[in-house]
Amino acid sequence: MTSREKIKLVFDEMGKVVVGHEKLTNRLLIGLFTGGHVLLEGVPGLAKTLAVNTLSKILALHFHRIQFTPDLLPADLIGTMIYSRKSDDFEVKKGPIFANIILADEINRAPAKVQSALLEAMQEKQVTIGDETYPLDKPFLVLATQNPVEQEGTFPLPEAQVDRFMLKVFVDYLNKEQELEVMRKMSNMEFSYQPKAILSKEDIFEIRKEINNITISETLEKYIIELIFATRKPADYGMREEGRYVQFGASPRASINMNLASKVLAYLDGRDYVLPEDIKEIAPDVLNHRIMLNYEAEADGITTMQVIDTILRRVAIGR
Repeated sequence: MTSREKIKLVFDEMGKVVVGHEKLTNRLLIGLFTGGHVLLEGVPGLAKTLAVNTLSKILALHFHRIQFTPDLLPADLIGTMIYSRKSDDFEVKKGPIFANIILADEINRAPAKVQSALLEAMQEKQVTIGDETYPLDKPFLVLATQNPVEQEGTFPLPEAQVDRFMLKVFVDYLNKEQELEVMRKMSNMEFSYQPKAILSKEDIFEIRKEINNITISETLEKYIIELIFATRKPADYGMREEGRYVQFGASPRASINMNLASKVLAYLDGRDYVLPEDIKEIAPDVLNHRIMLNYEAEADGITTMQVIDTILRRVAIGR
């Protein structure tokens, strides 16, 4: 069975448990196949946690879910040194961060020290406990969720830390037909489908090699750069109105991640080359947490997605 056939089975298995979230599955696989972390945002009850949990079973990877709370400590995440009477010495007790897939549920509920400990592990792929540094197992993927509705008692992630997430995906409500299917399925108290393990670690690393061979033309590489620069200086691209609202544009991580993510989209679509449509499709997920608007934008009701839509319309390929 080829890698692409296995990926199709992954989508089929996800669909048996999680209804109507093909885009979410697609974005989670983009993170997995590129080593990029994903931030999921949506109101409670949209199956964000269920989707991540189901995917971890399909991938046969070591999975830990961590519920972030205001009283969580960095040691609860990465581990600590504990005294052993038996050996009369301190021993390392590793925390739940030592897994392949980490679900950081409601990441904005934990204080800054805990968020920093997680984001350091994301960036460095290693954890320091006491005087020792321990590498994290590969693949290592953090999928974090946050609730945009309730902000009381939360600790919003600073922009510099949010930038470490490859994608920020907004999970929306299902349509009527999909919600009807969910209601019928979950109202059956005997429903307990166990997903089959399809992709192994070896499969994931092999798929990464195949994605690395996806070609992207120089024209499209330059198009990505133009899109990123348009977020920083919209006025230079004829968008003076948007230039009034943008405080900071996207970082260099955005261009790297847009390149990688567009290759995965091409691969999942069965192509060995990137199309402009791949870049345009993934651009909002790469950019929406990297463009910082000022107070004037908030006062005028301008959103980041509106700015991104304008940039995608105005910036031409081969400019």
